[in-house]
Amino acid sequence: MQIAKGVEWTAHICTLLALLREGQGLNVDALAEFFEVPSAYLAKQMQLLRRAGIVESVRGKGGGYRLGRSVDAITLLDIVTAIEGPMPAFRCTEIRQNGPCGLKRSDCKRPCEIAAAFAVAEDAHREALAAKTVASIMQDAAINSTPEHMMEIAEWVQRQTA
Repeated sequence: MQIAKGVEWTAHICTLLALLREGQGLNVDALAEFFEVPSAYLAKQMQLLRRAGIVESVRGKGGGYRLGRSVDAITLLDIVTAIEGPMPAFRCTEIRQNGPCGLKRSDCKRPCEIAAAFAVAEDAHREALAAKTVASIMQDAAINSTPEHMMEIAEWVQRQTA
């Protein structure tokens, strides 16, 4: 299973937006600069997050994007679904019905064993993503980062919104 780079980018961006003070936002160009990613591509990803209610756009001075929900209410599954859509990664095309020994459609009363195995794996994957919030990621980052690096990030955010 491959997760799109837009998921990685927007997950990081949600943790950065969490540092904003009430009423502030960061524009796409600043966000793109912070992570050194293409602004135009990032803008498309941010629109997907906005449509999902994960972020909201703010107009005017200090405008841009801010979180649309609390960090406890945004999960990695929310971000993945916003960027990649709700469809499962594995889609069975019933190739067991093809070829010289293919089953008749009427004989396929249950999902094939391969589709069933992938469904179990995908359920576990989605469950793990749903259990991880932006808040918990930020807690892990705070534990694993130096205080100096955390201050550097906070100061950068404040300069962008001043």
